[in-house]
Amino acid sequence: MGSHSDGTPHQSGTVATTGTTEMERFPDPGLPPHRPRLTDIDEKAAKRAERQVVLLFLISVLGSVLFFVGYFGIQIDGAPKYDVTDPSGSRALQVQNLLLGLGIALGMFGIGIGVVHWARTLMPDHELVESRHAVRTEEQRADAQEILTTIYDESGIKRRPLLRNTLIGAAVVAPLPFIGLLKDLGPTDLDVLKHTLWDEGVRLVRDPSGTPIKASDVTLGSTFHVVPENLAQIGHNEGYLDEKAKAVVLLMRLDPDSVNVSPERQDWNVDGIFAYSKVCTHVGCPVALYEQQTHHLLCPCHQSTFDLTNECEVIFGPAARPLPQLPITVDAEGYLVARSDFTEPVGPTYSQRGTHVEEMQGEAN
Repeated sequence: MGSHSDGTPHQSGTVATTGTTEMERFPDPGLPPHRPRLTDIDEKAAKRAERQVVLLFLISVLGSVLFFVGYFGIQIDGAPKYDVTDPSGSRALQVQNLLLGLGIALGMFGIGIGVVHWARTLMPDHELVESRHAVRTEEQRADAQEILTTIYDESGIKRRPLLRNTLIGAAVVAPLPFIGLLKDLGPTDLDVLKHTLWDEGVRLVRDPSGTPIKASDVTLGSTFHVVPENLAQIGHNEGYLDEKAKAVVLLMRLDPDSVNVSPERQDWNVDGIFAYSKVCTHVGCPVALYEQQTHHLLCPCHQSTFDLTNECEVIFGPAARPLPQLPITVDAEGYLVARSDFTEPVGPTYSQRGTHVEEMQGEAN
């Protein structure tokens, strides 16, 4: 047994240990031998790859055009231009959404895959190793410019003008759908958000059935999605969707003892039944998630959270102001009706910028 009798790992020989000499460094294996691609040795294959890239860029352009066909060519408010049998416009909306989605997908897919395919099949793929160094002297700047010129030449843009032109066309057209979508982030005339269809005596009805709601129908903890009864009088070609988007309301009943109500709003609720705008004050997404236990309303877009027990003040998220409250009461038949329109504009906070300026100017005068 000898010196191994203590049984320790370092003495028993069960563990291999390194020597005290410094380990030799592995030699640099260098770069592997370059394997030419088919397009490097076969001109026909290169031409075929070039046509494939051009086709992908053209698909991108076609997708962008398809987006604009759906965006501008299909009428949503009213019967679509191609089908007079659909007065509600529901089929038109489905077709438009399909064209918008396909258009954006093809636009991004074509230009993305086209550039990748170009790089993998036609651009030089030689591996090289260069030492990094700071570009400081004029001579080094000239070297850097020469490198960029070499990259430009090796990309094949000069030798393949069809690739260059289709790439430029796809790159110019592809962002246009996103620019067009900016138009739908909000109305260009912000004054339209200051007034809705709600008015004194207008009944609250369920969406989408249009059934009037009695105060006795609203039980503790229940929630209703509500629109004004006079919305049914507006045709789909007369701005129905726009008016509905502004007027939608969430109706809930809470224990009156658990709610803090400011003095000027004491008569805005009916025995704990409260009505608040469904349009988030951040960017206008529909607030539709109600946590019954915490009495919180949540916006699913950016997680803005509003506290129902404190007049829907913001307790989390990017929203800058509470949800506007709709003053309500009951009529002679026991149905819930509005006392008036909203006392402040609904929707995103930016819609009130002009209002704040006017108020400040009025106070200054």
